Amino acid sequence: MTIFKEVVDEEFLTVSEAKELLADIEADRALDEEREMRYELARAIEHVNRFAVLDAEESRELVAELSEHEKVDESTAYKITDLLPRDRDEMRSVFAQERYSLSGDELDELLDVVAKYA
Repeated sequence: MTIFKEVVDEEFLTVSEAKELLADIEADRALDEEREMRYELARAIEHVNRFAVLDAEESRELVAELSEHEKVDESTAYKITDLLPRDRDEMRSVFAQERYSLSGDELDELLDVVAKYA
């Protein structure tokens, strides 16, 4: 017998937004000396501290600006914001699983948007 929990809500977060949320949790745990951090939580905090480049507000702005492009859906905008690709090859790899490919001009447009924030 397996027990599954129902998914009530789902939303995308950038690494920077996750860093902000995990910093609050870490601060709460630091106040209670008897309460240890679980391994998974410690690894998650370490990960976001290492890979978050932008602050949370900048990452939200970048997602909004990328979402305005007609071929960029919400999940792809978040993926681009987390990865901050620097050249066409890196940007192409973000779209590798899609059923369409972007032209060089479209890739350059997206790279220009990312360059403003990176």
